[in-house]
Amino acid sequence: MSPEFPADEDLDLVAQWLRDAERVVAFTGAGISTDSGIPDFRGPNGLWVKNPLAEKTSTLSYYLNDPEVRKVAWEGRARTFNGTALPNAGHHALVAVHRAGKLSAVVTQNVDGLHQDSGISHDLVYEVHGTIKFGRCWDCKDRRPMAEFIERVRAGDPDPHCELCGGIVKSDAVLFEQALDPAVINGSYAAAENCDVLLAIGSTLAVTPAAYVVDRAKASKKKVVIINGGPTERDQYAHIILRGDISRILTDLVARAGFPT
Repeated sequence: MSPEFPADEDLDLVAQWLRDAERVVAFTGAGISTDSGIPDFRGPNGLWVKNPLAEKTSTLSYYLNDPEVRKVAWEGRARTFNGTALPNAGHHALVAVHRAGKLSAVVTQNVDGLHQDSGISHDLVYEVHGTIKFGRCWDCKDRRPMAEFIERVRAGDPDPHCELCGGIVKSDAVLFEQALDPAVINGSYAAAENCDVLLAIGSTLAVTPAAYVVDRAKASKKKVVIINGGPTERDQYAHIILRGDISRILTDLVARAGFPT
């Protein structure tokens, strides 16, 4: 194994925890989707690092009040969330945990829908920050598949508005300054409190209240494993930290646990 890959003893221990568990919860961030071609936000090569204006696209007041911010947002959706991104090996490793009857929930900060696309039951996935798969009018609330809006962008409309009322359209992803769905966040907390093992995957664990899932699991005396390419803001809560390539680590774990893929 390369120096960047976790030690065998740590991988073996986590694999044993997964085998012994009845309820595994995966908390996922942008890092699990980078192998699908979807950039993360805060990493060294993250979207917000490369283009500071892109960060404004994730803040509701900027999005609603600045047409230039919306244009950047639509450019990004047309380029990245265009329906061509496919689940990667990391997503499929979680499917193996699901097939083994161990996965009780996936709590995700991601808006890409790749967990569902990979084959995990929709009712097991808590999308804390919503989804990019649909667009919704901010005024009349008309909701349509995102593909319809992307088509209009590619046809030359840099900021497609609602065809019914002319209102501003945003994705169904939750932006900063926008309230989370209480049922989703409360369900996420309950899943973490009732699991046996929490895998926190591909997140810096900086964005709250979503990251409080880790706090809830730790406070409930559950095993917490952090799998990430770099340090996180909640490393102190982890029983084991597995640092390195996320897809490779997850694939290795399910192989060691003996879960069918």
